[in-house]
Amino acid sequence: MNFSKIVGAIGMLASTSILAQTPSTDAIIKPLMQQYQIPGMAVAILHDGKTEFYNYGVASKETQQPITAQTLFEIGSLSKTFTATLASYAAQQKKLQFSDKASTWLPELKGSAFDQVSLLNLATHTSGTPLFVPDDVTNQQQLMNWYKHWQPQAQPGTQRVYSNLGIGMLGMIAAKSLHQPFISAMEQQLLPAMGMKHTYVQVPASAMGQYAQGYNKQDKPVRVTPGPLDAESYGLKSTSADLIRWLAIQLDEQKVATEWQQAIATTHQGYYKTEAFTQAMMWEYYPLPVSSTQLVEGNIGQRIMKGMSATLITPPQAAPPQAWYNKTGSTNGFSTYAVFIPSQKIAVIMLANKWFPNDDRVIAADKIIQALGH
Repeated sequence: MNFSKIVGAIGMLASTSILAQTPSTDAIIKPLMQQYQIPGMAVAILHDGKTEFYNYGVASKETQQPITAQTLFEIGSLSKTFTATLASYAAQQKKLQFSDKASTWLPELKGSAFDQVSLLNLATHTSGTPLFVPDDVTNQQQLMNWYKHWQPQAQPGTQRVYSNLGIGMLGMIAAKSLHQPFISAMEQQLLPAMGMKHTYVQVPASAMGQYAQGYNKQDKPVRVTPGPLDAESYGLKSTSADLIRWLAIQLDEQKVATEWQQAIATTHQGYYKTEAFTQAMMWEYYPLPVSSTQLVEGNIGQRIMKGMSATLITPPQAAPPQAWYNKTGSTNGFSTYAVFIPSQKIAVIMLANKWFPNDDRVIAADKIIQALGH
């Protein structure tokens, strides 16, 4: 059976929902996969309390193992929303405050620029730290030395600069406040509290058979490589089943313990206004109605690579229910896009085992949501 027939067969088995009567997920996802030669995709949609799964293609071109709702994908920077939630939980437990300065928690940085960087800055991409950990930083000592000598280009809290170094530091501090290594705090506290039983920082041997093979732009097989702040910034591997549950929790459609629900609600508040969107804690949101053009403008790669001015919202803005909340995620071999809209009780997770541009992810999700009749 050729690839297109495999996709078609799996797509037909995937659902009998309302979407099957619209220009549905198949009509949106299949051309995208063909355009970018994506081996496999998993899409999950939550709408009116019902979850539907759409699985396409293969987890590995070598094994031809089909994609399922239990296939593990690298979720890249969607991991940042988990790190922010862990920090928010630590704040709920009065272990830290977002007004704390970073150097208060990392005494080796006393006297550095981090005397002026708050934990809120780290949680909202407003610290000014750059996106990537420098190539010559390969261990914790070198990382702390880099932080110590870093100088911001603008006053912290005035620019939104997308940063692995910022959220990575927040993850370190949150874990320190909870008296656990970060990976332990994530895998032993947050993920079990969310009921996410197939999500990992470190994929155990028992789950490796479900771990999709990623493919880079040159169609070479790749997986994420270890490095400083990888776990905190882009290190989670998860399934469409677990991630649609994560989004259901964001919508308060899936209940978790009160302290965790409060921690999550805090991550949705608006803390900084930018020209493109409102910056929450790693989530970004756009008041409805929002056009696909606005969504693309807010999510294109240039937004990640270039900073933009940010204005503090005082007090923080209560999370508006009539808004499109989203987060992209990428590694060299995987693509992720997550959306939830509280007022419409809609959520979409899109996972692929090949990198493709953010704007195409946004457009596809927007088409899926429009097909729901909203």
